[in-house]
Amino acid sequence: MKKVKLDIVGLSYSQTQSGAYALVLGEVNGRRRLPIIIGAFEAQAIAIEMEKMTPTRPLTHDLFKTFALAYNVEIREVLIYNLVEGVFFAKIICFDGNVVQELDARTSDAIALAVRFNANIYTYEFILSSAGILIEGEEFLFLENIDNISKEQGSEDINTSIPGTSYKSYTLEDLQSKLQQAIADEAYELAARLRDEINKRNASQ
Repeated sequence: MKKVKLDIVGLSYSQTQSGAYALVLGEVNGRRRLPIIIGAFEAQAIAIEMEKMTPTRPLTHDLFKTFALAYNVEIREVLIYNLVEGVFFAKIICFDGNVVQELDARTSDAIALAVRFNANIYTYEFILSSAGILIEGEEFLFLENIDNISKEQGSEDINTSIPGTSYKSYTLEDLQSKLQQAIADEAYELAARLRDEINKRNASQ
């Protein structure tokens, strides 16, 4: 089957699904986007690596990377290989120098590892054709409306028990200060939300 290479386009907190985030993957050299609803803890693991934040203690995905490298295991690619009843399935392609192994994983965990190993992300054409969205116009406008769009798209088995928080009353300086404090306190789920709000404000300026 034909594989399509994807990049991470955006990561946005869901205002309508408490504790959930919309991870948006984009077709490389194309206009199709693949939104996936993921949990808060998985979203923060992706965001922390993308934003080059340095946690005071290793997160689970950081520990996995350290463990893998200690035994000369590399992640070659991540493949989103199926979509069943609205749930995405992914696998991690690993190589230890001799044997290639395919490990089943949740999509969010697989992508959190992909960004740490600089591994390519792929999906099959049939998945992108059925669940992908063709964007027209500006990427920014698409991401602004992703919360409404993603409600009808795929997801994964997530815990959405963490309530959302409004930061409209805070200034940008307040948000920056709270972000640094959240990182220092190892409150990475809060840090991910603050980062989203800061990025949203900077993009609208």
